[in-house]
Amino acid sequence: MQHSKSSLAALTLGAIGVVYGDIGTSVLYAVKEVFGSGHVPFTHANVYGVLSILFWTLTVIVSLKYVVLVLRADNHGEGGLIAMLALASQALKQRHPRLRSGMLVVGIFGTSLFYGDGVITPAISVLSAIEGLEVVSPHFRKAVIPLTLVVLFGLFAVQKRGTAGIGRYFGPLMLAWFLSIALLAVPHIAGHPEILGALGPHHALGFIWHNPGVSFIILGAVVLCVTGAEALYADLGHFGKRPIRIAWFSVAMPALTVNYFGQGALLLADPAAVKNPFFMMAPDWALLPLVLLATMATVIASQALITGAFSVTKQVIQLGYLPRLNILHTSVRDTGQIYLPFVNWSLFVAIVLAVVMFRSSSNLAAAYGIAVTLDMLITTVLTFFVIRYGWGYPLALCLAATGFFFVVDLAFFSSNLLKLLQGGWFPLLIGALVFTLMMTWKRGRELLNDRLREEAIGLPDFLASVLAHPPVRVDGTAVFLSAEPGIVPNALLHNLKHNKVLHRQNLFVTVRYHETPWIGLDQRLQVQALGGDCWQVTVNYGFKNELDLPSALGLMQGRGCELHAMSTSYFLSRDVVVPTIGSGMAPWREKLFAQMHHNASGVAAFLHLPSNAVVELGSKVEI
Repeated sequence: MQHSKSSLAALTLGAIGVVYGDIGTSVLYAVKEVFGSGHVPFTHANVYGVLSILFWTLTVIVSLKYVVLVLRADNHGEGGLIAMLALASQALKQRHPRLRSGMLVVGIFGTSLFYGDGVITPAISVLSAIEGLEVVSPHFRKAVIPLTLVVLFGLFAVQKRGTAGIGRYFGPLMLAWFLSIALLAVPHIAGHPEILGALGPHHALGFIWHNPGVSFIILGAVVLCVTGAEALYADLGHFGKRPIRIAWFSVAMPALTVNYFGQGALLLADPAAVKNPFFMMAPDWALLPLVLLATMATVIASQALITGAFSVTKQVIQLGYLPRLNILHTSVRDTGQIYLPFVNWSLFVAIVLAVVMFRSSSNLAAAYGIAVTLDMLITTVLTFFVIRYGWGYPLALCLAATGFFFVVDLAFFSSNLLKLLQGGWFPLLIGALVFTLMMTWKRGRELLNDRLREEAIGLPDFLASVLAHPPVRVDGTAVFLSAEPGIVPNALLHNLKHNKVLHRQNLFVTVRYHETPWIGLDQRLQVQALGGDCWQVTVNYGFKNELDLPSALGLMQGRGCELHAMSTSYFLSRDVVVPTIGSGMAPWREKLFAQMHHNASGVAAFLHLPSNAVVELGSKVEI
């Protein structure tokens, strides 16, 4: 992707605000949790060792794995676990269908874990910023939880207005944050310049060699320095590779490194500062402004994750793993600016629950890590399938490239498993619940479609018999939606039975979603003439395409079918699912699917059909 100098600068500034908001606020708690755990004896050698481990964790996981390797795996310019899953799925589709099925389940589980991370990250980020007030005065301690909840409520309440208005300030504010955290650390490094020696990997290796058990344990806290690393890849479609890489190497990584080393220098001078080394680096006069800036930075970090949750949910819906939800567009220019009320307030309730249950950033740090390290592990596995089967690289090279990162990710994941009973179960529970919903919906839709096919009537033969002795034909166009092409929609049967008419033009439309981000207008429609002014139409969408069926059908112009908005009616079949005891799913899953199917938002709103031109006809289907 080529950028002009001005657009490259704007995209880089935007990447600083959106992509690195999360990882940029990890300085608030990472060092505190590593040394505050009580596992690391406080010596000069250990401070050097831990700082070196932090620096090389950033280098290996973020710089090498995500910025250098994973960013190369773009799916038509798009990134994120869903895009990676689609790439790997396409690579395995022909040659290894059984392996592909298992990999899809693993990828969807990784996507489910994103929601667990989406609960913990805003909670720990905002809470750690507000906890800076305790450094100002111990009297503020009782106000930390209420203030955190107020800030979080305000953040979620403004989501329906969209981020277009405030988004332009994200970049400058986060740039100010990165400059501030670097400047905050400079005086402390100047007082102990020898601390920069910890950049050498021998300090990290020496610490691990002499303290293998402790090193393994503290990896569960070290991982906090890479919170939000997945956002690098997820935001690829918004900014492109080059701006993301420039923002990391020129701003984010240098500022984070300087701040971590400043905190280390402070600890060498004053070991008592371990209770909150980030805020204790600041002079007294700067504490309150720093708390305010930190709160704004954590709100921006949380905002990016929330909008990411909206985008991922929309993609998962279009891939067929979740029921339709109410999606509101908050910008007339940017179709990516969306708001999902159900997702928004579900996240808020879960985050409030996390804050009230854990009550401090240190306790939340115990809950953080399992979900995100498992996601990182899954990303590494999917990357192997992409570069081996998608790009066709030699097996030895693929194993070497991803095997190293697999071992590193596995070490972090294994260490975080030690925190399972301390709170790590919480994001895993959320991920497991979301995964259950996704797999139940996917399997339920398969059972429903199988049952509909069993009872279906072939469309060509049916039309031939109807047109041989046609009913009264009325002016206008009827659009009948059907889950499968080539079968008679229930809505058509009901219309003929009750209204005893057939429209002048009839379109039998099936909407298909594909494992690719974008499908262009030249591939949007597949049209087959059935005779008698009837057409079979398949409408193709990628999982990032904006759904608008009337606009898509407008492409029929010039193909012998002229559609006019005022004379076009859309006939939908509203199926009521009836769970039955049989060979489908477990009874509780069938009941869950029936409830999800009942609560799904209407097809009309999902496909942007005009509400005054929709006719719904219902029927019951047993699964």
